[in-house]
Amino acid sequence: MDVNQPKQEHLLALKVMRLTKPTLFTNVLVTCEERDLPGSLFNQLMKDDPSTVKGAETLMLGEMLTLPQNFGNIFLGETFSSYISVHNDSNQVVKDILVKADLQTSSQRLNLSASSAAVAELKPDCCIDDVIHHEVKEIGTHILVCAVSYTTQTGEKMYFRKFFKFQVLKPLDVKTKFYNAESDLSSVTDEVFLEAQIQNITTSPMFMEKVSLEPSMMYNVAELNTVDTAGKSESTFGSRTYLQPMDTRQYLYCLKPKQEFAEKAGIIKGVTVIGKLDIVWKTNLGERGRLQTSQLQRMAPGYGDVRLSLETIPDTVNLEEPFDITCKITNCSSERTMDLVLEMCNTNSIHWCGVSGRQLGKLHPSSSLHLALTLLSSVQGLQSVSGLRLTDTFLKRTYEYDDIAQVCVVSSEFKQS
Repeated sequence: MDVNQPKQEHLLALKVMRLTKPTLFTNVLVTCEERDLPGSLFNQLMKDDPSTVKGAETLMLGEMLTLPQNFGNIFLGETFSSYISVHNDSNQVVKDILVKADLQTSSQRLNLSASSAAVAELKPDCCIDDVIHHEVKEIGTHILVCAVSYTTQTGEKMYFRKFFKFQVLKPLDVKTKFYNAESDLSSVTDEVFLEAQIQNITTSPMFMEKVSLEPSMMYNVAELNTVDTAGKSESTFGSRTYLQPMDTRQYLYCLKPKQEFAEKAGIIKGVTVIGKLDIVWKTNLGERGRLQTSQLQRMAPGYGDVRLSLETIPDTVNLEEPFDITCKITNCSSERTMDLVLEMCNTNSIHWCGVSGRQLGKLHPSSSLHLALTLLSSVQGLQSVSGLRLTDTFLKRTYEYDDIAQVCVVSSEFKQS
């Protein structure tokens, strides 16, 4: 880890130590049954061991803490902390001491020193201490560069530095999937569901403190990771939200366009920014880590030039009795005005009531109109609403809409009962 320049006779000594939280001491259990040759010797030794838990000596975890024995692993999203100490090993007073700590990554060099001012003098057996912190935001090789410059009593300017190389690892594997919502009123809605799969790829358990989706300015988000039980909202993962090594957990979110964007058909088109995931976790003894994904993007479904959706429709209707539905027709073009004509074609079960071939008038770009229609069904059961045709007289182009909704048709006697 330590790649240093050739040693020189310097008056000052530089020491660098990574600051991490300790771990629980682990005992090596050696026990046997009393009928074995050692008898109760091993059990008595465990009871006399000061590191074991009294009354639970057979537990591997003890009551003591162990200081870090090595540099350890650093994961993306954690805070890297280090203690830097410059000690005057000589019997001379050293002047103008400047300690600088930089962190070199694959893309940038960061200054982590708390102060850039030089210390006027440092007496023998005295030291300059500093603690640096940095939230790690890149994976790969990092190099901590510690440089020290000072002036001796004779006026000679001295300089040396040390390099500490370490790797930053990836703690989580995050995969996302988008699903377009299906509705009873139309085949596709503007709602979108996001599934986030989060896997712990470290070697220790994680406590998942928070997994949230920060939506973009176009959407509102609803988390679907809790259930209401006896008036209380509880996590679908239970009260203990631990993620064991190599385990995967799935989170679900529903995004709906805000009203001002939903009303403008031309805005939510093509690639749209959904938002970003914010993940916060804790490891051993509460050591905290945080990751934010880049902006998640999704290809919005295409509706063609004209979109037809149903605003209202009854769930159940009587056989051979008229019922009303409300349609919304949207011009998805951002440049072209349309002149629309509505045709209603009967099917084997669905019969439209009204005049077919009526003029709907001009529909400007990204605008909508609402249309009330009446129809009846001559066949019982679950029937599909089909047979609507829109013709743009400017381009002589016809758009067909079938299977836009389903309705349950029952006899009047069954409906009344």
